[in-house]
Parts: sequence; structure tokens; C-alpha cells
Amino acid sequence: MKVLKFGGTSVGSAQRMKHVAELITDGEKKIVVLSAMSGTTNTLVEISDYLYKKNPEGANDIINKLEQKYKQQVAELYATEEYRQKTWDVLNGVFELIRNYTKDLFTLFEEKVVLAQGEIMSTNMVANYLQEKGVNAVLIPALDFMRTDKNAEPDPSYIREKLKMQLAKYPDAEIYITQGFICRNAYGEIDNLQRGGSDYSASLIGAAVDATEIQIWTDIDGMHDNDPRVVDKTSPVRQLHFEEAAELAYFGAKILHPTCVQPAKYANIPVRLLNTMDPTAPGTLISNDTEQVKIKAVAAKENITAIKIKSSRMLLAHGFLRKVFEIFESYKTSIDMVCTSEVGVSMSIDNTKHLAEIIADLKMYGTVTVDQDMCIICVVGDLTWENVGFETRVMDALKDIPVRMISYGGSNYNISLLIKEEDKKRALQSLSDTLFNNK
Repeated sequence: MKVLKFGGTSVGSAQRMKHVAELITDGEKKIVVLSAMSGTTNTLVEISDYLYKKNPEGANDIINKLEQKYKQQVAELYATEEYRQKTWDVLNGVFELIRNYTKDLFTLFEEKVVLAQGEIMSTNMVANYLQEKGVNAVLIPALDFMRTDKNAEPDPSYIREKLKMQLAKYPDAEIYITQGFICRNAYGEIDNLQRGGSDYSASLIGAAVDATEIQIWTDIDGMHDNDPRVVDKTSPVRQLHFEEAAELAYFGAKILHPTCVQPAKYANIPVRLLNTMDPTAPGTLISNDTEQVKIKAVAAKENITAIKIKSSRMLLAHGFLRKVFEIFESYKTSIDMVCTSEVGVSMSIDNTKHLAEIIADLKMYGTVTVDQDMCIICVVGDLTWENVGFETRVMDALKDIPVRMISYGGSNYNISLLIKEEDKKRALQSLSDTLFNNK
């Protein structure tokens, strides 16, 4: 059985929902995970903001506008009055629930209940539409099987047990529809998965049912070998290792959150990124398989600051790096790249909120130099050290561009280079021409 996830833009209107229905009704048994209609979650956040500020009039005004939007979509989605009314009975109950919070105390608990309603509405709409079309589809509420533990981490054993119980209730169903993003916490309260949202839900569900494949459907054509907004002649990457995908996601490819595919990675279930606007395209397959001796893609991360600390006290001294890293830890500032020499260490960060304090503390241990407006270029592929020559190809592409730092060896799947932000476009184009367009 496959697990398919569709994001907010894929179910962003009645027409989009009809398109999704066409994609999933191929006769194969599957679980379909849906996000809220695009824009709905942001609107629910806005409603919650008004309620936190004790402004029920402002909240009611936004609720009314959202309700009118859904009335229009329901009218367009269904062919029969029976299913229009059936669906609106559910949606009307949702809006009444939200309106009730304008009269009572509003806390984080109530906010999470409100934020869950977007997915509840979209899944009811699609499930009812499929049933109207004669498809044997059932709605299995995520709140009946998706749960986090006391550390706010997913509880895989509970999810597997409860989900299989839900599926067993409808053994003849062709399509199971459920919500992404939402769950219950260890205390039974409505909560959400936060990181990765619906992608995380799909990955957890796929691992729980031992799916043959997890499909993430978006309106983007997979991951590209470079940023198509910056570089000419880019093309989608058709196959990636999970580690390669994680590197690309961190360094600029926003299509997939690295954390959300971990359950699939550990369960050895391939994840395929597909485009709802071009469903016949092969997309990008992410798995534990590696295409050997192949550079796959280049990504970039802007707004980087480089910090170098130089000190003769570092020479043959133990504990120096620990003291340096503890400074960054004390200010909750993550480090991207690290390069060391006998008397110095260079690091890059993307969060400069506490830069002044960090520099002041580092000056206790040596001379500090700061370079701002930098950019990390990340080359991704099978870059194990036995693969001779890939470093030469990368550096040859950047022979006319000043490189501030080079980081390699922490991963078998990337080499990272720090350059000036103003050189980003030139560097990406040169790497693309050298690595991909001169084959």
C-alpha cells in the first residue's frame, strides 16, 4: 500500500480537490494524507491572534470571511444537494466551534484546537466528494491514531497499533483519507507535529503500515540540480539518497523538511516527490540507494556570517574548542561550517541575533575577525573520499571566485564552500556549467 500526501495548494480550491481525486482513483488501495486548504491555517492563526488580544469582533469578522470562502467551495465541489448539505453540516459545526472560543478564555490549548480545524475541513470535503463519485473512500481521523509522547516526539508503537485498528474497520475501502499535521499529545489533548507538518504525518503513517512508497505531491517539480531562479539550464534531480536530500533541504531546497522523512529512512521506504501540475513527470525518488560517483546538485544558503578566532593558546592545547563552542551554545546559536588550523578556528552561522555578545565573549580567547554578507555553496552527491577527482572539478569551477572557507569530511554527501554573497550567482552558474552542462 502506498501513502500519498497532498499539500495546501493541491487542495486549495474545489477544482484542485477534483484534480486530486482524479490522481488518486486508480484502483489501488492507498492512504491519502491532506493538508488544510491553502491560506486556511494562516487565517486560523490570525483568528487566534485576535482572540489572544481579547478582540472577539475582529475574530468574528475573519471567521465570517473564511466561512463564506468555504460555502463557495462547497457549492462548486459537489454535484448534488445531498452532499453539499452533508459536507456543510460538518463545516458548520467547525465554524460554530471556533465561534464559541470568542466567548471564553483563550489559551494555547484552545489555539491548537482551532489550528486543527483546517485539516478536518479539507479531509471531510475530499472524502465526501469521492463518495459522491462512487469511490469506496473512508475518512479515518488522525486524532484517533496519531500521538506524541511526553517529549513531544511521535509515538511509533502507538501510531502503528491504533492506525491498524482504524484500517481494520474498513477492510474493503479503496482509499483512506486522513489529516496531516494534527495529532494528540501524551495527555490526550489536540496538538500538532510542528516540524515538517503533513510530510511528517505521511512519513510516520508510511512507516506504521510498511508502505511500499510514500509520495509527496506539491506544485513544484521535485528537487533541481540548481536553483532555477538563479541559474540557466537547470533540470530536476531524479534520484537522491536520504542524506543528499537532507543536505539540499538545509542549504536552500525548501521542498522537503529533513526531519520529516526520518521515519521513512529508518523503515527503508522510498519517498517520491511528485508535481500535481504535471502528474506524468517522474519526479524525484529519495531512498537509501546511492548513485555511485555522481554529483547530483548544488544549493546555496545566504545571509551567512563567518567568525574566525586566532590564538597561539590553541596550539597543542586541549579544551580550547570546547570553550569556543560553549559560547555559541550559551546563546543558542547553531554553527553551520567549521574549519580548524593549528592556531585558529573559523565558523559560520546564519543567526546573528547574539552576534555582538558572541564576539565579545570570544575575544577572551583570541583575536576575532568577522565577515558578513557571505553565502554557503553546497555541492551534493556521492562524494566519498575514495572517489578521486570531484574536488578538482568543483575547485576548477570556482577558480576565479574568492573562497573564504571549505568544509569536507563531515559527510560523504557534500562539500561546502563559503563565498561572498555577491559572487553567489556567478559561482552557481559556473558550477552548473562545469558539473552538469559539460557532460
